[in-house]
This record gives sequence, C-alpha cells and structure tokens, in this order.
Amino acid sequence: MSLPARADLLLTGGHVIDVGGGHVGRYDVAVRAGRIAAIGPALPADDARQLVDVRGKVVTPGLIDLHTHVAAQATYWGIDPDPVAWRSGVTTWVDAGSAGAYSLDAFRVALRRLEVRVPVLLNISALGLTGRTGESRHLDNCDVDLAIATVRDNRDLVAGIKVRIDRETVGRNGIEPLRRGIMAAEACDVPVMVHIGASPPAVADVLALLRPGDIVTHCASAIAAGPELVSPAMRDAYARGVLFDLGHGSGGFAFDVLEAQLESGLTPHTVSSDLHARCLYGPVFDLPTTMAKLLAVGLPLDEVVAAATIRPARALNLPDGLGTLSPGAPADLAVFSLEEGPFELVDAHGQRRVGKQRLVNDATYMAGRLLPPRLPEPPRPWIPLTTAQRHALDDRADALRALFSTPLVGPDGLAEQFPRRPDERPGTDERG
Repeated sequence: MSLPARADLLLTGGHVIDVGGGHVGRYDVAVRAGRIAAIGPALPADDARQLVDVRGKVVTPGLIDLHTHVAAQATYWGIDPDPVAWRSGVTTWVDAGSAGAYSLDAFRVALRRLEVRVPVLLNISALGLTGRTGESRHLDNCDVDLAIATVRDNRDLVAGIKVRIDRETVGRNGIEPLRRGIMAAEACDVPVMVHIGASPPAVADVLALLRPGDIVTHCASAIAAGPELVSPAMRDAYARGVLFDLGHGSGGFAFDVLEAQLESGLTPHTVSSDLHARCLYGPVFDLPTTMAKLLAVGLPLDEVVAAATIRPARALNLPDGLGTLSPGAPADLAVFSLEEGPFELVDAHGQRRVGKQRLVNDATYMAGRLLPPRLPEPPRPWIPLTTAQRHALDDRADALRALFSTPLVGPDGLAEQFPRRPDERPGTDERG
C-alpha cells in the first residue's frame, strides 16, 4: 500500500486498538499535516520523514476523558491538563461543568494556552464551579434561557449540559436544576451529564428524568448507590439507553458497586477519571490508572480502550473523527507499553483489587506532534492532602531538583561547538 503523499510521521509495527475505526491488530499508522494519512498492515517506510518503531507497543487513538476539570487558575476543582496529558495519552479532556454562563468567556480564554483539546459541558448553574459546591442552591442561577443562549453562541466549544445533583449542591431545590438542565439541552439538541451523589434527592428520581443518550456519571458510586448496589432504577435507566460513565473522582467509584453492576449486565459505556485538583494526587492519578481498575475486574482490554476513545466521542457527538485512527481524523495518538501485574489498585473508599495488566504511556501525539514533557504546578492551598501525599510531593520535588541540577552528560558526551584555530590549540606547533 502506498501513501497518498510523503508522510510526516510513520508509526510501524504496533498493536493498534482502534475500535471505532475498525482497526484492531498489527498496523502501521501514517500522519501527514496533522491528520491520519493512512493505516495499513505494511506501509512503505521510505515514504516517511520520521519513522518510529513501535513494535511490542499498543497504539490507540488519543484517549478521550469524558469527565475532567481543567483551568487550574479559574475554578476550585481545576487542574492544568498538559502536565498529565504528555505522560498519559489523554488528548481530549472534556471539562464537565467547571464553567457556567457567567464564566464561559473567561474559561475560553484560559483554554487557549492549553495543548490539549477541551470540549465543554456547560454547567446549568451560571456560577459554574468557582466554589467547592452549592452552585445550584439558588434557582436564579439555573437560568434556562441564559443557558440556551450561551450554548447557541458557543457551539464550537460546548458539547452538552452538566448538572450536579446531590444534597450539598442543590439544597432544598431537589431535582429542579436537572429539569432545567434537560430543558436547555432539549432546546439545543445536546446531551445532559448528571452527577449523582449523596441524597436527597433520591437517585431514582434523578434517573427517571434522563433521556436516552444522557449520561449519568459516577455510575458506580457507593455514596449514590447506598445499601442496594444495583437498584431497579439503575436497571431501568440502562435499559432505556441512558449512558453509564464511571467518573472516578475523589468519591465516585467503588469496586464492589462496579462488580455488582457487571454481574447485572450494566457494563459502563465510558470510563472517565473525573480528574480534578483533589484527586490528582490519588486515588485517581490519571485515566490509564482508572482504566487499569476496569481491567482488574475482568473487562477486556479492547473494550476498556473503546470506553476511553470512540464511545465518549459518540456520546458527545465530537466532530472530525476524534476517537479513531481513520484516514482524515486528527492525528491524536497514544503509544503504550502493556505491563503485566500484579498491581495493587484502590478505589475511592480504600477497597483494593489486584490488576493483571495496565497501560503505561510511552508517547502522546497531538495532531501528529509529540507532546513535550511538562512539570505540574504545586497543589492549591485549599486542597486536602494526607501526610503521605505531602511527603511524596516533597520527595518528588527533591528528585526533580537533583535530576536537573546534575549536568545532562559528562565531558565525553560533549562536542566542541566552536573549534579554536589550529595555532591556538594547546600543544600545536605550526612549524611542525
């Protein structure tokens, strides 16, 4: 198979897992002008400007994390995604409700400096997540007409509506913020993502409002599930086409709830991290670590990758072939080593499982460009950290200081960049 033009980049010999594009197996992937130029079992290497041998590696579309919180300087929960993206393979970070109508313009400005793609779910509360919680306690903030106008004016950025429903967030307003979120979503023909947590309101009342294609995040939350790990309301919602998203976060995922749901046939449609400032240092860490937890409970690798690529892309109707390696799609790629366990993994409540496999990122490409290493910023002062987490952060800082304080190479690794004239070199005699 020949390429339509000389490729800028050719990844050769990898095990591709591109469920959405129908490519699972040994394939080469060619990139030209920031897009996938070709994919095939044996593309000609001499046609590529840069050749990368990925034999023994797993190659996927750039991962899509359906539930994150970005813009570290703009909200309580936000983080800078770039220092995580280059080492995790996540190229599309769906921000789930950090911005509402009042703050979306400023949020857009904050996103411009980021390397990664950030579709936005607009918070039905115009306040967004400038604070820890409580954004929907006053219904004046949940202005349907304002949300509709904001979505329509920002179609290039907004892919859906986000509503948090738990007793702290809504106060005495019950499920009314969700009703308003659905009204706005219906008017704009976009899905709603709803966060479930501590009741009231009852989770059954929340799920009863959701339409096919709407998303319930924290689907395996022990806080939301209560003693009945798999309720009739959960079964009914799943059966009528409500999408279940993992949404790990600080308190949104429990192994025993997920295992009970799997036994009942309620496999999550998507796996997301809910990565934010309070779970970046654990228990979440990143999306590949969350994916490893699904592998640990028995889901097959191809299905877990699909839940972090093509399925979130379809859930939000993301444009342009995102989530696939189909020719013409953006050349967002992730290269992983598939490591064999055992690995100890923990959920939000300290329950542990032993994993047999995990994906460890080797390289992340955005539009065909290798993302460079980026150092993370320190945690914000309001983030609760354990003593162990603080010590680990201090140790990491010390290790980085030592790494960068040591010369990169010794004398034998250097070259004379500006040679001296022969008559100025020590020990040289022009007379012979």
